[in-house]
Amino acid sequence: MTLARRKTVMTSRGPIETPVFMPVGTAATVKAVTVDELEAMQTQIILGNTYHLMLRPGHETIRKLGGLHQFMGWNKPILTDSGGFQVFSLAKLRKMSEEGVDFQSHIDGTRYLLTPEFANEIQWALGSDIIMVLDECPPYPVTETEARRAMELTIRWAQRTLIIHQKRLEEEALKNSSYKPLLFGIIQGSHFTHLRKECAERLLELHEKHVQKGGCGFSGFAIGGLAVGEPKEVLYEMAAAAAPFIPEKFPRYAMGLGQPEDLVELIGYGIDMFDCVIPTRNARNGELFTSLGDIQIKQAQYKEDSRPIDENCSCPVCKKYCRAYLRHLYLAKEILSSRFNSIHNLHYYATLTRNIRDVLEKKEGKEDSDQKENYYDEFRKSFYRNRTRSSDNNH
Repeated sequence: MTLARRKTVMTSRGPIETPVFMPVGTAATVKAVTVDELEAMQTQIILGNTYHLMLRPGHETIRKLGGLHQFMGWNKPILTDSGGFQVFSLAKLRKMSEEGVDFQSHIDGTRYLLTPEFANEIQWALGSDIIMVLDECPPYPVTETEARRAMELTIRWAQRTLIIHQKRLEEEALKNSSYKPLLFGIIQGSHFTHLRKECAERLLELHEKHVQKGGCGFSGFAIGGLAVGEPKEVLYEMAAAAAPFIPEKFPRYAMGLGQPEDLVELIGYGIDMFDCVIPTRNARNGELFTSLGDIQIKQAQYKEDSRPIDENCSCPVCKKYCRAYLRHLYLAKEILSSRFNSIHNLHYYATLTRNIRDVLEKKEGKEDSDQKENYYDEFRKSFYRNRTRSSDNNH
């Protein structure tokens, strides 16, 4: 049974049609790609990184320059993460407390205290359209005791974030401003299903209490703590288990995922939103995604290959350049290699999710439940069938 669905997420800067993949613009740029190129491939939303932008150039600098959209020339929605994951993975000498995370910058050693309130303040300064709460992301593997401690702290931080976020919304309303960023909660619990369920239920309780008092509550929920070293089957198991705990009316966001097959599988579990550095990072390392599987462009078999990366792709790179040329650029360490490879990979992801939305449009138009199921199941089977043909078609 598939739970794949179409949804529209409304933001201050317009709607986002899901399922959607969000390219990662860590330092106010999606690496090697311009905003004009992102718009040309019909990118709906990008992700900015609170941790990196706080350190350089600084969120106050970006605020003075008109916010992140103005700063980087992007006029569509932006989601910003809270910075928590980067603190836990990059920062030196970090110290966790109830107040927040005291850490040392990986750039110059400066000490900072990232609290739930400060993480929210930074994202408001950036002008984010979707703001994430600060959470603690435990590594894998982790004991149930440690997973529960991180979950409890995440819930308490979410409560503090709801309070400060509501205060800022009220202050913004007094200015007659149209800026109303959405706030997403994050479900933690590592690989313990009962903790994921408990976390979701308690966050929903917080949401209902704030709404009953006339507050904003959460506008969506993310499943955090995935892709942190666990086996793929555990990742899928946790995503499949956590998604139903989030009521249908809320957008569901799987943070930090993923490979093309991750999107196809998790969309089938009812998840709507994804982000990952894989399309651009792998592009810089010469891995290209195609409708018939993935290729490593540096391989000798492409030395005289006059075909485009993907004969089924309409991106500007596939329209004009051949594999042999792209292999040459990569081996020569030309900057253009990163540009072309990134453009193609991001276009692949945009096309994949757009095709899935089209399939789900057909699914929604059917009254018969069996027909609804068949549309996405057939797409999924076709996706894997094409990838298994890749050895014959890409070589």
